[in-house]
Amino acid sequence: MPPSIAVIAPGAMGSAVAARLVEHGCKVLTSLDGRSAATRTRAAAAGMTAASDAEIAGADIILSIVPPGEALALAEQLATVINRNTKKPVIVDCNAVNVETIRRIADIVLSSGARLVDAAIIGLPPKPGTSGPAFHVSGEAAADVAVLGQLGLDLRLIEGPIGAASALKMSYAGINKGLTGLGAAMVLAATRAGAADALRDELASSAPHIHARLGNALPDMLPKAYRWVAEMREIAGFLGPEHPAAMIYEGFARLFEHLAADVQGQGTEAAQIVAFAERCRAKK
Repeated sequence: MPPSIAVIAPGAMGSAVAARLVEHGCKVLTSLDGRSAATRTRAAAAGMTAASDAEIAGADIILSIVPPGEALALAEQLATVINRNTKKPVIVDCNAVNVETIRRIADIVLSSGARLVDAAIIGLPPKPGTSGPAFHVSGEAAADVAVLGQLGLDLRLIEGPIGAASALKMSYAGINKGLTGLGAAMVLAATRAGAADALRDELASSAPHIHARLGNALPDMLPKAYRWVAEMREIAGFLGPEHPAAMIYEGFARLFEHLAADVQGQGTEAAQIVAFAERCRAKK
């Protein structure tokens, strides 16, 4: 019999992960208290089952998949309920948080008697016909969730303590999303100065891999920019306040915050980014 699993929360990634688990015969619980109608619809489409906090705390495995700024608060909420239970679950923290944050989460979770697995999700939400994304896991309890690899998730063990998976996530996201942020900043600067066409043509000629990447990554980033703000600040914290590179990621946080506001507002800069990307794709 598959283990009982809870996934919090049913966002784009959480609901897709839940759907993959449901496809493999699992009952997947989630919390819908205070959630929007759109979220409830997404959870229902994924086959998720609404549950109380007590029911979620009684699951065998709880996957925490929330924005990084909410990870600590969720750990505290879960620990409060788990403290009352005899049964102790394994909590898999899949959030884009830095090493210091995951260690604080570990202190909270372990104090409740539950076990913690540090996890880094790398890749897009699961889709039918694909095996991804990759779930890199670390910590003493990582072997306790090996069953997830038999339930449709691409589970990859990192030989290391709590913090190893989060360090991987911070490093990978710092490169991957940092390149997207750098591209967005330079595209907007070139557009303001009337050099967008020249920049695009030069990239196509001398750096075709970057040209192709920007054509796809830039428009994909815009609806997610608001979620990337906290992640950039987690990466800055991962580097450390005294490291000069931390300032780069604080700058990216401010850039994505600015772009998110533009998307919700006049959309002037978003339109410039989309126009640049569309012409990149048309020039292939």
